[in-house]
Order: sequence, then C-alpha cells, then structure tokens
Amino acid sequence: MNDLTHFDAQGNAHMVDVGSKVATERKAVATGRIRLGQAAFEVLRQGSSKKGDVLGVARIAAIQGAKKTSDLIPLCHPLPLTRLAVEFELRDDTFEVVCTCTAQTVGQTGVEMEALTGVQVGLLTIYDMLKAIDKGMVMLETRLVEKKGGKSDFAA
Repeated sequence: MNDLTHFDAQGNAHMVDVGSKVATERKAVATGRIRLGQAAFEVLRQGSSKKGDVLGVARIAAIQGAKKTSDLIPLCHPLPLTRLAVEFELRDDTFEVVCTCTAQTVGQTGVEMEALTGVQVGLLTIYDMLKAIDKGMVMLETRLVEKKGGKSDFAA
C-alpha cells in the first residue's frame, strides 16, 4: 500500500499533503462515449429534443461537474481551474457521441479527476435529456488520454 498516496502507513485513507509541492502548469484530457439508439441519435443530431439543445446543456453540465469534482470525490483537492474545454464528436456510423474534456490549472496537484468527472457528467446529461426516447443508451470507455505536469506526463 506504500505506493498508494491516499493511504497512510497504517492503511487509513487521508487527503494527500501537497503543501510542499511546487505549483506547476497541469493539464489533463479525458474522453468517453455514449452509444444511442438510432432514433435518439437523430433527435440529438437534428437538435429537435423537447428538452432543448442537448449538447449545449451537456457541455455546461460537464464544465460544472468538473468544477465540483472535489465535492464528489472525497479525497480530491479543490483546485483553481484555469481552463475547462468540452468537445463533442458525433459518430453517425455507430450512433455514438464522444465527449472530450480538457482541464488545466497552475497548482500543486493534477487535474485528471476533473477531466474524467467532466466527461462522465457530460455523458450522463446526454442520457438524462434523451432517456424518454432511449433508455438503453450505454456509456463506454471513459479514460484519461493525456496528462502533463507534475512528476510525470502520460499519453495513451
């Protein structure tokens, strides 16, 4: 358990002390997708949902979700985010929407959880807004694709 920073020597969960770490530029990019039925996908693509602009609302929800990460994930530090960007790609061949969230900060800890949370909240919002048409939507493959800053960089 020594490699897991959220546990102390006795195995108790705790918030990691980042006080002595130097603040650096941090960036994380996460992605995930939701597969819809054809009818729901057409409503989304045509912008004809009775609830309004599905992707517009999902973008705002993803940003808001990323900003609230420390309220949702117990041991995450609240971070002063300098940038949150959310993009959606429609895949006509598979009836999928890909959500990509980029989170950035200048701080003492990374923004991976914020990017991942943003993706999930965005996808959940798409589900919520279209569930009257399709309750069988499936969220797939939410993952970190890039991390920069701190001890190590990562690229999938």
